Amino acid sequence: MNQLDSLKQFTTVVADTGDFRQLAAYQPQDATTNPSLILKAVQKPEYRPLLDETVARFKGKALDEVVDRLLVRFGTEILSIIPGRVSTEVDARLSFDEEATYSRGERLIELYEGAGVHIDRVLIKVAATWEGIRAAERLERRGIRTNLTLLFSFAQAVACAAAGVQLISPFVGRIYDWHKKTAGSAWDEAARSGAHDPGVQSVRRIYEHYKHFGIRTEVMGASFRNIGQITALAGCDLLTISPELLAQLAASEAPLQRALDPEAAKSIALDAVEYDEAGFRYAHNEDAMATEKLAEGIRAFAVDAAKLDALLLA
Repeated sequence: MNQLDSLKQFTTVVADTGDFRQLAAYQPQDATTNPSLILKAVQKPEYRPLLDETVARFKGKALDEVVDRLLVRFGTEILSIIPGRVSTEVDARLSFDEEATYSRGERLIELYEGAGVHIDRVLIKVAATWEGIRAAERLERRGIRTNLTLLFSFAQAVACAAAGVQLISPFVGRIYDWHKKTAGSAWDEAARSGAHDPGVQSVRRIYEHYKHFGIRTEVMGASFRNIGQITALAGCDLLTISPELLAQLAASEAPLQRALDPEAAKSIALDAVEYDEAGFRYAHNEDAMATEKLAEGIRAFAVDAAKLDALLLA
């Protein structure tokens, strides 16, 4: 049994890509997309017709609506291949606007339903800012499931759980990147790999907190740099993995054991944590890595969203 098949025994495997032609080879349950992945896909010759068809069909509509229709077009194509759910992201430029985020989430679901997709097969992906979490809480009350992304701090995870969101996506690789860059020449790759990787440790802390307190929100590790990070999180509810790393897992027959166990988490001594808005903002601000990576992530997704706008206008 290869490592990918072994991982599927413990964890729901999710493909992280806009390149849906790659999905069938790895048979993931779910799939996630983001602005950068969709931008990358539409610049390939095999996907350019989807962009051109969407522009032609909805000529004269507001640009933001055409963008959402393109995202939904990709999402429906993905759902024709996988059995589970697809995550579709709200424009990152709305990350600090609760009302606009809520409205765009509603519209994305309406577009999916118009395409014949059941609401249960879609997760609306929202940046885990305070405003994003509040918008997600409102969407959840409407029966619209959400995936809170760009999650780097424990405070974000606690606030998401209190809001009752369906799923969170802590970014393993980007946490690792920050710590490696900050350490500079003092970084010891061997000593900070596997279970000792700072990104892995962040997800483990969140996972154990959720399972200990019976929190129903799903934990989906994301943004991986190597398969060692993935295997160190075997047993996490879900892991969303790039096609390149899925291929590496499929090619390896090294033994893989469960690393995270919900029953074991129940016996750990942990204190309950909760935040109001001021407490959340302060706790998140105290985490330099999380503060920097959240801001950087929003800026990067916003840049790619603007590039996608430009392609649609060209």
